[in-house]
Amino acid sequence: MFKYIHIIIFLLTHDLTELKKYWEVEFIKKEFKWSRLLNKLCKSDNTYMVWYRLAYFMFRSESNKQKRVAVKINRKLNRRYSIDIPLQAEIGIGFDMWHPIGVVITEKAKIGNRLRIGSNVVIGFKNYDMDGSIKIGDDVTIGANSMIFGQNIKIGNNITIGAMSFINKDIPDNCTVYTEKSNIIKNKAH
Repeated sequence: MFKYIHIIIFLLTHDLTELKKYWEVEFIKKEFKWSRLLNKLCKSDNTYMVWYRLAYFMFRSESNKQKRVAVKINRKLNRRYSIDIPLQAEIGIGFDMWHPIGVVITEKAKIGNRLRIGSNVVIGFKNYDMDGSIKIGDDVTIGANSMIFGQNIKIGNNITIGAMSFINKDIPDNCTVYTEKSNIIKNKAH
């Protein structure tokens, strides 16, 4: 109950222009109206993006109480959806997860607009004792069960990463990248 009071205070005392734009693009998919947001919240099983973006913006507020509530909201989301996306990660507008389960994104991620990812995607940072980040540009699609892992990697704009890919190097703009796979089937001798 206590957290809802701080959510209401946040919604009543802050300029919500940017938050509403994120909700419009990532959840409602139509022009923002409070009635549309509430209607979709009541009908949708997947409300992750609404709550994540609320926590994301609350975490960036000046109030320590609202930051603590944001962390609580995010922890609950992480448990419910088996996701680990810290509020410190910078993720631009248009973030879309096809099946929001098993996604892990490092707090050192700086992600542009319109990131689309499948389930079980990991964007990980190799050594937290070192400075840096993993930078991902605009209009990037990452297929299911893929991993981006390393130190100070830069993924360009307009990139498609195929499912089950492992990325540990920079990728320039306008590329399709995948990890080659081979299926070996051996018959057991009786």
